[in-house]
Amino acid sequence: MARKTTTRSATAESRTANILLFILLAVGSIVMLAPLLWMLSTSLKTKAEVFALPPVWIPEIPQWDTYTRMWSEAPILTGFRNSLVVALSVTVIGSVTSSLAAFALAKMRLPGKNAVFLGLLSGMMIPYPMIMIPQFVMFSKMHWVDTLLPLIVPLLFGNIVMIFFLRQYLESVPDSLIEAATIDGANYLKIFRVMILPMIRPAIAAQFILWFMTIWNDYLAPTIYLNTPSKQTLQVVIANLNTEFATQRDYPLIMGASAIALLPILVVYVIFQRQIVESIALTGSKG
Repeated sequence: MARKTTTRSATAESRTANILLFILLAVGSIVMLAPLLWMLSTSLKTKAEVFALPPVWIPEIPQWDTYTRMWSEAPILTGFRNSLVVALSVTVIGSVTSSLAAFALAKMRLPGKNAVFLGLLSGMMIPYPMIMIPQFVMFSKMHWVDTLLPLIVPLLFGNIVMIFFLRQYLESVPDSLIEAATIDGANYLKIFRVMILPMIRPAIAAQFILWFMTIWNDYLAPTIYLNTPSKQTLQVVIANLNTEFATQRDYPLIMGASAIALLPILVVYVIFQRQIVESIALTGSKG
């Protein structure tokens, strides 16, 4: 009888803890989503409703024409296209080169590969402002300024963070599998394509999203290299909108452009959502 009472008490305490945890997470999610909801709401308001007191969360008459007006009043389309070209080319090709580099550093017998890996890691400690001016001078002499090439070409050869993450991920793969495949006559490229790539696909998906978000939201590098409005990325276009239209208090237009800028990140997340969950599950099971 005492044992049943103890079990019921433990169950009640566990249920109470779960309820409190749910409430805490729900409040946290509302706090995190509030700025996003405010942005979407502001994009549908009139200029008067934006500055109304008390604040208006739901506009009386949604101004859907804001999402049609932005395409004609600002170079949103060209900025969207330029950002898409930079982000996709860098992340797709860079993910392939990063995966190959991680495989080589983790499983191939290369002289001095640990020194190369340490050199890559030390490169992460160099802040971008330190190399910003020399890099600009170099690209200026190559006549790449005011083109998308400085934003694309240096990153096609891999991402140090992604290489480090995938290399650590591959350390759990037994070397005997690679050696057995080599004895059977498979070369390293075939081993990577047939054996390694399916294993690390969830990890690549997780890193792909993080890298895509970084490139898509990058503002500093495009500001340095891009001058012509038709060649600027979306983040620079939105910043210019803020400078131009904030003086006119056209915040709905700015918020509408910001909402459009979120769409590619959401699409990429939806596409790779299953791989991300699988990556977390595999990491937990290995731990």
